[in-house]
Amino acid sequence: MKVKKEKIIELDGANLDIDLIPKQNLGWKQDKCPWNEAEEKNIHKCAVKNTSICKYFRGIKDDDVVLCAYNGKK
Repeated sequence: MKVKKEKIIELDGANLDIDLIPKQNLGWKQDKCPWNEAEEKNIHKCAVKNTSICKYFRGIKDDDVVLCAYNGKK
């Protein structure tokens, strides 16, 4: 059986809510959520306290890098 390897991208600028929705006047670089960019929206969030986790969220690396498996519209 052949297993397709999942492509993981790294997104800078997560904060405690890890939403990657652009905010003004942040003190750090923040990448945009690729799913929001593809849909031209600002509704998808990686993980929010006391809420669900995005189906593409694959974890955190270092201090503020989100590991994301979104690879375009399917």
